[in-house]
Amino acid sequence: MSISAREKMIIEKLLTASHEVTMEDLAKEISVSTRTIHRDLSGIENFLKTFDLQLLRKTGVGIQITGSVANKEQLKRQLMTFTLHEYMAEERQTLLLSMLYEAAEPVKMFTLANELQVTAATISNDLLKLEEKLLDFGLSITRKRGYGIELSGSEEAKRRAISYHLANALSEEEFLSLIKRSMERKSFPEENAIADRLLHLVDREKVLVIEETIRMLNTPLIKAMTDNAYVGLIVHLTLAIDRIQRGEKIEMDTDFLERLQAEPEYLIAKKMIHQLAQRFDINIPNAEIGYITMHLQGAKVRMEEESSFESKHLQVTMYARALIQEVERLTNCSLIDHAPLLEGLVAHLKPALYRINQKMGIANPLLQNIRRDYEELFAAVKTACEKVFVETKIPEEEIGFLVLHFGAAILGLKQEATLTAYVVCSSGIGTSKMLATQLRREITAIQEIKNISAFELEDLPIHDTDLIISTIHLPDIPYEYIVVSPFLTDEEIQQVELFAKRKALLQRPIAVSPTSLTNVADISKRIQGIHQYTGTMSMILTDFHLVHIEREVSVKACIHDACVCLRDKGVIQDVEEVSEALFAREALSGLGIPETTLALFHTKHPAILKPSFTMYTLREPLRIEAMDGSTIKMKTILLLLAPDSHHAYGMEVLSLISSMIIESEESIQLFQSNDEELIHTQLGRKFEQFLHEKITMI
Repeated sequence: MSISAREKMIIEKLLTASHEVTMEDLAKEISVSTRTIHRDLSGIENFLKTFDLQLLRKTGVGIQITGSVANKEQLKRQLMTFTLHEYMAEERQTLLLSMLYEAAEPVKMFTLANELQVTAATISNDLLKLEEKLLDFGLSITRKRGYGIELSGSEEAKRRAISYHLANALSEEEFLSLIKRSMERKSFPEENAIADRLLHLVDREKVLVIEETIRMLNTPLIKAMTDNAYVGLIVHLTLAIDRIQRGEKIEMDTDFLERLQAEPEYLIAKKMIHQLAQRFDINIPNAEIGYITMHLQGAKVRMEEESSFESKHLQVTMYARALIQEVERLTNCSLIDHAPLLEGLVAHLKPALYRINQKMGIANPLLQNIRRDYEELFAAVKTACEKVFVETKIPEEEIGFLVLHFGAAILGLKQEATLTAYVVCSSGIGTSKMLATQLRREITAIQEIKNISAFELEDLPIHDTDLIISTIHLPDIPYEYIVVSPFLTDEEIQQVELFAKRKALLQRPIAVSPTSLTNVADISKRIQGIHQYTGTMSMILTDFHLVHIEREVSVKACIHDACVCLRDKGVIQDVEEVSEALFAREALSGLGIPETTLALFHTKHPAILKPSFTMYTLREPLRIEAMDGSTIKMKTILLLLAPDSHHAYGMEVLSLISSMIIESEESIQLFQSNDEELIHTQLGRKFEQFLHEKITMI
């Protein structure tokens, strides 16, 4: 059984002491918090049992090691033979950050060097490199002779930095296992040294309560999170609760907090914080709700949950299309009409750009593999990002994930198959799609691939003939599964092929099997979806019209007149309610499409009876705010309306309209031309193309 350098120091001090030692004295001598000492004692207690020794704790007195003198001498001799873990430079820097984060006061250079079993010169060099990495988080390292070393910066910045490094150094497998075993009240297995040290940063009992609270909320946003985002949220909340209980305060600009309160994620964050405040019996400031809102906005969610109907997606869609055009030019691969690629990029870029702008950091443990295996594509995507995102520097970690999206599109092939495969992949959307594409191309026995998170496995109806293919170990699941890397090697392909063949042999040649019934049900559902697609398209094409407004009017007057017209056509029920909903949406953010004369006004509301898309041109342009914060001269209002309870298929059609508006320069010019017949015709063609793709999928 291994122990850390700090645990060794605690044991040595207790062995040499002639009486009980208080936790406060131990913490002061080792330059850590009493909370850290308290955590270490649990592992030390188990270690001492192997020598028939006990850790005696006397309330109000202190701690001491009890047992025979012979056993104590044996322990002393054993401690002298221990070779402590030699960390890599990256690991040392992460551990240094965690030690400084935990420390209640400045830490001496000697303590850090002794903890990691390296020289003071090595620690000094590590601190310089660590400080360079912390600049992006707004943190610095203060070093004064006779004073010590401490982490300097805001509480919010410290949390962001430690959360980022936790995600980078601690695998999802280890953290998910921690949660699962805590829930089942099982002892946690011995981790590797770096993981063991980092897990000291989170209180496992708090993790249990927080994970249970989040799970009970059961919101669509939480359910749609990838494993990385879910684990990151738990880590963030655990650190927040712990620091609040220790009296640390976090602040947020009042105006910025007010803007966040208008976001849909704020209500989820508020409910989450309210539940946690009750569970831990503490007062949690509103600033924490703001930061949780930011975390939710920056979280990766699975692509199926995304919709480009909202205007906040249009700017991202424009970036995605520009990126596709540039990569197509650099690689000579036909990508511009690849709908799944566009959808995947929009789903990824929205939270990614938010994280980058908020300096939240992103971990990509696959970066080196991606750079090695897709060197030319990585260079092309990096060049494209530099051209498209002129004012935003896209870090290489994000570029790595973007490469996976483009790689999946370039390698994409479809083959006939028979088996269902569940792919458990914790590193995000792009990795899942890349692995799924490789599996479709290489393993002909696979008919359907479903990307899921490790948390969903227990709730799914897994059959004996289903394949479970995971990039992480899945402790304590009752199903057979195979572990592969996100990039299948030749050996792994052979292993999966054998696994698939063996599963195929389990299929029984029964005329009507449960699997067949399920497949028929799925096909029936998709056909019903086609019916709903065509219904929405038909209503939009029938009611589409373009109105030229000859008199000078305000935006509000124009919207009001449009709603009156739509009420008379049976599209909406209440003019005032729909008008107010449109104005409320405008108040949240700009609706102008940057560098055009177009503005997209849109809303979902119970007073809207059926989906609608109409256009209104103005005699004189009006200045309004654009989606990127700039100002444009608007000459045309695009009005997109949806019933509040409209089905997902209809919403997908509305998303298609918002996407086609800005899909190319030609498309923008078309909508700015105000040529009703041409726009109507192009709308019909786009619907026909979309419908053909959906039917082909069936």
